[in-house]
Amino acid sequence: MTTVRKGQAGPRLEREEFHRKFIDQFFDPAFEAVAEQLAAVEEVAWQAYHDKRKAPRTVKAGPGFADPDYDLSIEWKEAHERLLAAEARQKDPATPSRILLINGAARNDGSCPGEISKTWRLTQLARDTLAAQGVETDVLDLSRIISDYDRHIHPCKACVSTAMPLCHWPCSCYPNHAERQTGDWMNEIYERWVAAHGVIILTPVYWYQAPAVLKLMIDRLVCADGGNPDPSSTGGKDAAKAKRIELDGWDYPKHLAGRAFGLVVHGDVAGIEGTRRSLSDWLNWMGLVDSGSFGQLDRFVGYYESYAESHETLDRDTAFQEEVRNVARAVALTVGDLRAGRVAPPGARLQNPRPK
Repeated sequence: MTTVRKGQAGPRLEREEFHRKFIDQFFDPAFEAVAEQLAAVEEVAWQAYHDKRKAPRTVKAGPGFADPDYDLSIEWKEAHERLLAAEARQKDPATPSRILLINGAARNDGSCPGEISKTWRLTQLARDTLAAQGVETDVLDLSRIISDYDRHIHPCKACVSTAMPLCHWPCSCYPNHAERQTGDWMNEIYERWVAAHGVIILTPVYWYQAPAVLKLMIDRLVCADGGNPDPSSTGGKDAAKAKRIELDGWDYPKHLAGRAFGLVVHGDVAGIEGTRRSLSDWLNWMGLVDSGSFGQLDRFVGYYESYAESHETLDRDTAFQEEVRNVARAVALTVGDLRAGRVAPPGARLQNPRPK
């Protein structure tokens, strides 16, 4: 049996340090009027941290789980049930085709940038093109992380690197109420991916890479590729138990496979082609279906021109605008073909000799 390695995590906070971190969030002098009430809330929060009450509200797993008597987080169980319902709707041939449009830019005019992103404008072009074809759209604007109150995508904890069955679908790492790791957006985002027949990611390139808001979502989608839909089977986060399950044989289920995808990547100097390729490789790995040469696009907007005039440059680049519309059309056509059974996902009838 492989060994579970230990010894990296830092020490737990002492009471005084916990107080300092807790009270930092109430820096506004207006909170001084409720100092007594805050002290009472702090004591409850300290006890939750001290006792490691990650999931303070639970429910029995029930029928269909490996351990029906296991105490599952209510929040995880509700998210699990929403994914099952979304999957049922997605597979219902009577439902209209639905494409998820993901704006991967990290800026909007609701925060310090003070102006909308060019990616947002391209997302609207795709949305309007799909609407004209009678396709339902769901716009996921990841820039809301910078402008919405208490909205987060917490980072992936890489449970999968310990053992794939330890990575639960949907992710069970959050919320962690003991550590105040709450406000996580991903349970909603998982549901929106599951409900879609196609996905189009539109993103700028920041410093040769995808923006942080997009990368956070990508990392947290690791559970969609091989993740375990039954946390009771691993006793929650029991690393040794998860290792045994994987070594006994794990099938690495691809929970989002068969959906069509498209990509629009833009930048101003460098990095667009590499980012587009890495996104395409990632989506192909998860079993999503490429929408052909018109379904992927990387373009510069104002190559080495001023940032200040970049929106005006996009206004003039009508060819780029039309290419974005073509990405939307290509994904819509692929969705239609897949749903009608006119094409099958490449490799659908093949067996992977090295699943992971």
